[in-house]
Amino acid sequence: MSSENNYKYMLSAIKKAEENFMSGNGGPFGAVVVRDGEIIAEAGNCVTSTNDPTAHAEVVAIREACKKLGTFDLSGCEIYASCEPCPMCLSAVMWARIGKLFYAANKADASLAGFDDELFYTELALPADQRKLKPIQLLQEEAVKVFDKWNDKMDKVPY
Repeated sequence: MSSENNYKYMLSAIKKAEENFMSGNGGPFGAVVVRDGEIIAEAGNCVTSTNDPTAHAEVVAIREACKKLGTFDLSGCEIYASCEPCPMCLSAVMWARIGKLFYAANKADASLAGFDDELFYTELALPADQRKLKPIQLLQEEAVKVFDKWNDKMDKVPY
């Protein structure tokens, strides 16, 4: 894909970010999913308008692209984000198997605008028992039995 097209798609993501907060839908973030030179989905952050803390622009765009394409595997797609993705969004991009990620503003720029993801990056780098939110494991044996049944299931859809 030409760099001219990359700039075009990134400008679409940035425009979506501005339109999004100006319309009151949420924060100043936008994302565009592209496949074979065609925009498949575009979205803005709608955390505040939907009361959904996972409704970041990248996640919403991935959900829309999956719905439109009828698949959970977005291999062959690219995503353009108006800002460097937070850890949740980066994980969503990876789970969706998106092949290329482009972003405009970085996490330091976002921090200056009041969106500081540094806590999440710092916490995730720590061993689980050293994080502020310390996970508590319960009923491992029972949960593993479910995985065993999954492994034995002949008609499962792996992902």
